[in-house]
Amino acid sequence: MQDTKVEVYTTTYCPFCRAAKALLDSKGVKYEEIDVTYDPHMKRRLMEKMGWKTVPIIMIDDELIGGYEELRSLEIEKKLDEILNLK
Repeated sequence: MQDTKVEVYTTTYCPFCRAAKALLDSKGVKYEEIDVTYDPHMKRRLMEKMGWKTVPIIMIDDELIGGYEELRSLEIEKKLDEILNLK
């Protein structure tokens, strides 16, 4: 059972955003998607705050995981389920 908070900051034109959402969807993970496509100021503030330069920006329990590549690496290393508290 998932008891973690997952946020995914995205843009509509980002293929890595779609891939990250698809991976989370395939695992049945509930997440909040925050689309920053039409809010460049929010996107810039978010990237400065997080120290991350691209979308998606993936947060799990208010900790920066990174982008799609980092999420996928956690899945390959069999660590993602543990982080998400999926059992």
